[in-house]
Amino acid sequence: MATQTKLDPKKKAAAIIIDMGVETAAKVYKYLRPEEIEQLTVEIASLDKLTPEEVETTLDEFYELCLAQKYITEGGIDYARNILDKVMGPIEAAKLIEKITQSLRTRVFDFIKKADPKHLLSFIQNEHPQTIALILSYVKPDQAAFILANLPREIQIDVAERISNMDRTSPEVIKEVERTLENKFSSIVNLDLAEIGGIKHMAELLNSVDRATEKYILEEMAKKDPKLSEEIRKRMFVFEDIVMLDSVSIQRFLRDVDIRDLVIALKGANEEVANTIYSNMSKRMSETIQEELQYMRGVRLRDVEEAQQRIVGIIRKLEEAGEIYISRGRKDEIIV
Repeated sequence: MATQTKLDPKKKAAAIIIDMGVETAAKVYKYLRPEEIEQLTVEIASLDKLTPEEVETTLDEFYELCLAQKYITEGGIDYARNILDKVMGPIEAAKLIEKITQSLRTRVFDFIKKADPKHLLSFIQNEHPQTIALILSYVKPDQAAFILANLPREIQIDVAERISNMDRTSPEVIKEVERTLENKFSSIVNLDLAEIGGIKHMAELLNSVDRATEKYILEEMAKKDPKLSEEIRKRMFVFEDIVMLDSVSIQRFLRDVDIRDLVIALKGANEEVANTIYSNMSKRMSETIQEELQYMRGVRLRDVEEAQQRIVGIIRKLEEAGEIYISRGRKDEIIV
């Protein structure tokens, strides 16, 4: 697995385009939207001179993404995951698959992602719950949260359950739904078979709605499917969301976390999460953990996820007790 550079995604794209050469880059530009061409050109013009190591690392990362994309296109998500597990190990493979599937998701229903949520709500609220669930699995989180919170109560739970149980949807179904929207919105986008919806997406959606809607949906869902409701509740705050906590909250939950769990959890954490945690502990403790991580080998993905989940459980309990605050990113929840 290539070691990721500190360059942001736009600068990485610029570096790759420059390395392609003029003729190949010109062919790539034909597939970009005008605003994308403008952004990329600005990045190319402002890109500082890169070291050979930065260029090589960026190209390696790009190659791995292309390889993963090829596996997904040829055999689907499971096929890609099985191959990449053997090539780079389960933890790195999982990170790469997540990056690819997120990229795929952004391409579907792209034409309605700029729509006003109120207009979108009025347009889709009379659709079949399965159609609404499919659309909410693709639009922006704030759009989906607004629509779910304002759907009639009699279909709100039905839609939430359908999103939670959604795994994959065929291109034919997606195209059919897109066709129903075509008369009121602009051109459609096609996509190969990809993972959408599911428990994780439902948890992210509920993280964005107001407390009352969250409570109502989870309680009503628990009456019909307690297991599903509990699975969603477990993922309401994911390990990566630690970066949204303030320093006081991070230092508070760290006091209750088992140090072994923390080390294992950080083995599969991204750089932003790791740095956020390191910056909220003593320098000595930070150096000790980082040193232990350097020598840690053979950690199973399942062990990493379980350790992260135990830490999330502690954070959730502290939030429920009112000892820490989890920002949900809405303007009306900003504390001053």
